[in-house]
Amino acid sequence: MNPVKTAFFSAKPYDIRFFDISNKQFGFDLRYFKGTLNMNTIALTQGMDAVCIFVNDIADAEIIAALRNNGVRLLALRCAGFNNVDLHAAADNGLPVVRVPQYSPYAVAEHAVALMLSLNRKIHRAYWRTRDGNFSLHGLMGFDMNAKTAGIIGTGKIARIVIRILKGFGMNILAYDPFPDESYARAEGFRYTSLDELYAGADIISLHCPLTDQTRYLIDSSAISNMKDGVMIINTGRGKLIHTDILIDGLKSGKIGSAGLDVYEEEGDYFYEDKSDKIIDDDTLARLLSFNNVIVTSHQGFLTQEALHNIADITLQNISDFIQGKPLANLVTSGT
Repeated sequence: MNPVKTAFFSAKPYDIRFFDISNKQFGFDLRYFKGTLNMNTIALTQGMDAVCIFVNDIADAEIIAALRNNGVRLLALRCAGFNNVDLHAAADNGLPVVRVPQYSPYAVAEHAVALMLSLNRKIHRAYWRTRDGNFSLHGLMGFDMNAKTAGIIGTGKIARIVIRILKGFGMNILAYDPFPDESYARAEGFRYTSLDELYAGADIISLHCPLTDQTRYLIDSSAISNMKDGVMIINTGRGKLIHTDILIDGLKSGKIGSAGLDVYEEEGDYFYEDKSDKIIDDDTLARLLSFNNVIVTSHQGFLTQEALHNIADITLQNISDFIQGKPLANLVTSGT
């Protein structure tokens, strides 16, 4: 039997390292491509059994039809989110889609808390000052997180770890989820509330919900107007949970005290790439980067050794299950 051919798009050195290690137990023929999956690169999928993509690859109806025409039988996401895939087109074309629903909730949760701590205690500003020999403390004052209130939107696996960490700091927790788990809330000592009450009561708001039609631009002018003055907003979910131009207005007015963003709604042209020798021609992103009370990281919340190991193992197991005709535990459908 010929080795299963799989094309990997948006492949980075860390992807290749961990997938090559994991592939020792599968023996697949892995083809790595640095570029994203799009109509300019679709020819690279000719004769592939499976195609593996990441968060900034686009699998719209046109791409999916082209994949099927090229003989591709499976689309494997090496991430949890699937908002970049037209699931209806995939179903219509008979192209199964699998994903990695969880790889390390600790990785993303800990990154979210790291953003909170860095913004609060101005670590990023202090780091650059002391490198220049400036040891002044002016403008570096933070606040005790103990006894403050965190608003957590979405209470899945990542959020639950964030809640546990913040409870360890002595913070009060308000949470919102369209499907509240009241028994979990009682056990952990927090309460579910409405979004409006969460906005009004939280000193720090952290987003841990998927991007859907219902959550797109969840943080808009109405939401921000209901928030406390000086609120901190953390987003390690998806960029389009926040209307970025409105976020900037809130930062300019002082309504938003700080923001930690591991995602950006138009990140596809920048994140994961070295653009240090070029001018950033995205005016909105450039404006965000100009604020000293904003930290932008390049969608790196997942980037731990444990998470990458799990991503590789689960992705290749998904492909193996498909090839062997086994049930697909991580199949994504339009009703997922």
